[in-house]
Amino acid sequence: MNKELKGLRCVISGSGKIAMHVLEKLLPCGAIPITVSDSKGYLLDEDGFDYMKYSLLRDIKAQQKSLKEYLKSYPHAKYIDDAKPWSQRCDVAFPCASHNEIDQGEAVAISNSGCRVLVECSNMSCTVQAVDILRKAKVIVAPAKATAAGGVALGEIELNPEFNLMQLSVEDFENRIQDAIKQTYERSVKAAQDYGIMKESPEFLVHGANICAFLNIAQAMTDQGCV
Repeated sequence: MNKELKGLRCVISGSGKIAMHVLEKLLPCGAIPITVSDSKGYLLDEDGFDYMKYSLLRDIKAQQKSLKEYLKSYPHAKYIDDAKPWSQRCDVAFPCASHNEIDQGEAVAISNSGCRVLVECSNMSCTVQAVDILRKAKVIVAPAKATAAGGVALGEIELNPEFNLMQLSVEDFENRIQDAIKQTYERSVKAAQDYGIMKESPEFLVHGANICAFLNIAQAMTDQGCV
């Protein structure tokens, strides 16, 4: 895409910890997140969520209330029962709800919505068939094995005896996570290009992440004398 998130319409599924963190991180980027969801439907605010609305959503979730409570404060918003948000017009999709939440039907809806990038935030958000449909529609898919690098980096920091999370400032902690994500992206891109997959291809991140992960595992096995 070669674009910033500023001004882009973003569709988010879920309203748990992952979804709320994604929403929180989108706000300072100037993105326009317009949906969150739960097991009974999804909440749509065409104006986008801002910091005040985000705070309200957090309070609603903390009190274990329905997302419909949001409508009491913002009646212009809509809650769509028994549906997922993937038919909404968007630039970027962030599935954060569950494993394989996007099947063939949802992938077609995403492709028709104008979406250009899908970032798997839940564990393997898309089925194999869904990924194939998205690729053919030239939707760039950022796979979970790469996007989950932040959580892996956190685990590495926790296990490193040289670091104490209590001594890290919020800024230092954030920088470490961002560095880990950036390195994962750059390694995935390099691996894809080294094996002849062009960056312009909608498949380059998926293939690059797969190649990079395989090479890392192969190197680890070699270092341990397993090969």
